[in-house]
Amino acid sequence: MTTMKRMGWILASLLGTTVFLSGQAVASPGGGAQPTKSEYGVIFHIDRGDQATIKKTLNNVENMLHDPRFKGRTLHIELLANSKGFAVYAKNNGFEKKLRALQADGVELAQCSNTLRELHIDRRDLYSFIRIVPSGMGEITIREGEGWAYIHPSSPPSNQL
Repeated sequence: MTTMKRMGWILASLLGTTVFLSGQAVASPGGGAQPTKSEYGVIFHIDRGDQATIKKTLNNVENMLHDPRFKGRTLHIELLANSKGFAVYAKNNGFEKKLRALQADGVELAQCSNTLRELHIDRRDLYSFIRIVPSGMGEITIREGEGWAYIHPSSPPSNQL
């Protein structure tokens, strides 16, 4: 390995990135930040009910589950819906199979009770396997207090695409 390539490799390793030298990519061995703990918790928050936001959020959860950096570590994930995000859990929305698969992978699926009351949504209109929590904001507060990461994927309004 030439000195230039060796320096590129060291730089790539330090930056966690890919460096191009003479048309050749030199990738960092770790591929980004590396976990330092044995256990992680993350709460995904969805408060919009459009198909694009639901798909993006479910894909983000799935991607987290399959991130190879967490292999051999404990990963707790919760998907919390409130406001119009309840649509992710509405029966016949086309997402039941994916939700069941996520739940089978250990993802907790939670719906804010305040939303159901305020938007006059009958619990029976949601999939029966969804857990109801008293308050979405309370759930987020508790999880963050436990050291969980908070992720709020969103999609831009359709008029801004």
